[in-house]
Amino acid sequence: MKVEALNIYPLKSGRAVPVDTATVRLDGLSGDRRFMIVEPDGRFITQRELQALARIEATAVGESLHLEMEGRQLFASFEPEDRLDVTIWDCPVNAAVADEAVNDVLSDWLARPVKLVHMDAAAYRAEGEEWAGSPAPVGFADGFPVLVTTTGSLADLNRTLVAKGQEPVGMDRFRTNILVSCEEPWEEDFWQAIEVGGIVFDLVKPCARCIMTTQDQATGERIGGNPIQGLAEKRMSADRRVPGVLFGWNAVPRGEGEIRLGDAVRVTGTRTERWPMKVRA
Repeated sequence: MKVEALNIYPLKSGRAVPVDTATVRLDGLSGDRRFMIVEPDGRFITQRELQALARIEATAVGESLHLEMEGRQLFASFEPEDRLDVTIWDCPVNAAVADEAVNDVLSDWLARPVKLVHMDAAAYRAEGEEWAGSPAPVGFADGFPVLVTTTGSLADLNRTLVAKGQEPVGMDRFRTNILVSCEEPWEEDFWQAIEVGGIVFDLVKPCARCIMTTQDQATGERIGGNPIQGLAEKRMSADRRVPGVLFGWNAVPRGEGEIRLGDAVRVTGTRTERWPMKVRA
């Protein structure tokens, strides 16, 4: 097995940025989900409620951010003393906030009042103690530093979608960080830990999927195959701790360094049982 693809998402819910090499930190891949769009009161916003975020390309330039949307461009910088208390799910974070001129432009682009925030060196968030053994540092990702998926599981899902008369979907729908080439579908359910580039990643919790998987990741439109309907055939969680349909695993890095496309992926720890799934009548 090897690393088939690496992606970071500088802006949470913005477009993916494929990379050949990624620097791994304890809080995830460097540059991944360090910026976020929020309501004026600080509540986080994603493609779930604002599909237009899929049309924003974001590139980090040091501690600043270059944004582009449908030919329009914007450069945002941040002053460490300008801060806003934001919430992502139920977790508060004191983040750096862009100036009002930048926020006004973004509000115009998205046709609603918003602000842009940055998880800079002064901001901190840790999540997942129940699953990871201790709180794992994380940026603005939903809950864990890294998401791992496999090619074989996507192929199996697409076979299900085609059998249901739907179009196959790409891995971009699942916004993965590390895509592993593995022919056996759902084999990752048995992986307790993997090693990539000398770094161990603990796979601590399966990833429940939401309506974002039904959205085209170039336009934000809800078109094409519906992964949720496909996953419901055999990937509906039977464990109340993680309800819903599952695809991919949330992972916590246990070291730092660099990983690259083509790196070998070695399973270093296994589970004896697969995550329990509901059986459709």
